[in-house]
Amino acid sequence: MNEQVADETGALVSTGVPGLDSVLCGGLDGDRLYLLEGEPGTGKTTIALQFLLEGSARGEKGLYVTLSESERELRLVAKRHGWSIHSLSVFELIPAEASLDPDREQTVFHPAEMELGETTKLIFERVSEIDPQRVVFDSLSEMRLLAQNSLRYRRQILALKHFFAGRKCTVLLLDDFSSDKRDLQLHSIAHGVISLQQLALDYGSERRRLRIKKMRGIKFRGGYHDFIIETGGIKVFPRLVAAEHHKPFIGDLTKSGSPELDALLGGGLERGTSALLVGGAGVGKSSIAVTYAVSAARRGERVAIYAFDEGLGTLFARAAGLGVNLEDYVNQGLVSIQQIDPAEMSPGEFAQLVRHAVEERDVKVILIDSLNGYLNAMPDDRFLVLQMHELLSYLNQIGILTIMVLAQHGLLGHMQTPIDLSYLSDAVVMLRYFEASGEVRRAISVVKKRSGKHENTIREFQLTSEGLKVGPPLTEFSGILTGTPTYVGKAAPLLPEDAVMAKGDVRKA
Repeated sequence: MNEQVADETGALVSTGVPGLDSVLCGGLDGDRLYLLEGEPGTGKTTIALQFLLEGSARGEKGLYVTLSESERELRLVAKRHGWSIHSLSVFELIPAEASLDPDREQTVFHPAEMELGETTKLIFERVSEIDPQRVVFDSLSEMRLLAQNSLRYRRQILALKHFFAGRKCTVLLLDDFSSDKRDLQLHSIAHGVISLQQLALDYGSERRRLRIKKMRGIKFRGGYHDFIIETGGIKVFPRLVAAEHHKPFIGDLTKSGSPELDALLGGGLERGTSALLVGGAGVGKSSIAVTYAVSAARRGERVAIYAFDEGLGTLFARAAGLGVNLEDYVNQGLVSIQQIDPAEMSPGEFAQLVRHAVEERDVKVILIDSLNGYLNAMPDDRFLVLQMHELLSYLNQIGILTIMVLAQHGLLGHMQTPIDLSYLSDAVVMLRYFEASGEVRRAISVVKKRSGKHENTIREFQLTSEGLKVGPPLTEFSGILTGTPTYVGKAAPLLPEDAVMAKGDVRKA
């Protein structure tokens, strides 16, 4: 991103919110007036406190002018986040009906008793007295009620703007949409507008996101950006733009640990590509993905597994059934496993987890098991495809091997895929059940590989205590396209019966 010019010194003002400065391409222009809008509960007060505390950490004076919350309430909010706001000045302007003690030392006013101009004058006097570098005004809804008409309200906001324009001060105005949302006069006055949203899904926790509606003279990252409120404040997850990331790498082949499977894939999977393992439930998709993880760990490479459907115990049992102690590699720090609850995590947060893994922990192989769980995190299929496209493009451009698992609906007969991501994948490996001599067996084939040649044959495979076993090509099949291929040839090409299924094998994709 191009460096922005904020003032004569070229300095930008940090918001103090992790991720928000990245969305703003560095921060805010100093000595300007900004609008932070959103319905109650979206996180405006939290962002405002982080903004002031960031200034305090830089030796700047901060002033919080509040018409809606008391200083005691603000201190309680700060305490819950583990902050102390003793370094900040809090100026309370509480309506008369909120005060039970007439002798209480605070400014008391009511629309019927005090003109809006007098209220504004009190704010000016306090600002002149403290001379802060950062000011938060919470909230404009109270000012709007005092004004009683839009013309008077606009004039007072303009008066605030002109007053602060002559001072070295960055101002954040909070608005909670208490009036008609179509009232956009504030947008024309403010130097920039940040809008916060809270979405209530049919199931799971609420989702929060923000969007920069306007920033005069500042280049910013457009669109919606997910964020969360947790102990310690707000964290923003900037929308991933793959074109901004590229790193030179050698696109050598990565091995699975099974020579037969590597031969089926034309030697292996190239770095900087993505592979999709697709098939019915229990056919062995996750087990094959685990073999890739173990093979990479044996080479000393770091692997990150994101499990949407399974717990740690299930993954360890699956690996043990293949004759591998996956827990050892986890303890060595070569393999990290993170369980993802799609009802609690937004796609933006998940993308940030992946970025942290590859950029901070030098992970070389990413496993997503499964895309069905990831799909449940998205309220709209269209956005899933766009989000996954950016994520895969990003990983491909920095040389990461990505392996994804996708379970199809059904076990036998015509099978459907909940969403078609095959065109986004560089390689597609199809796993199928088939019938031979009255037994249900498993077959594997590579139906797509962009980066090189691959076998067009269908092979039988089994999961044994010695790992993945892949048999020779099976040439005498019928009904392949129906979803239930039937082997009609001789029994000789099939894997022998002594290739017993792995002990502890979990029949779940």
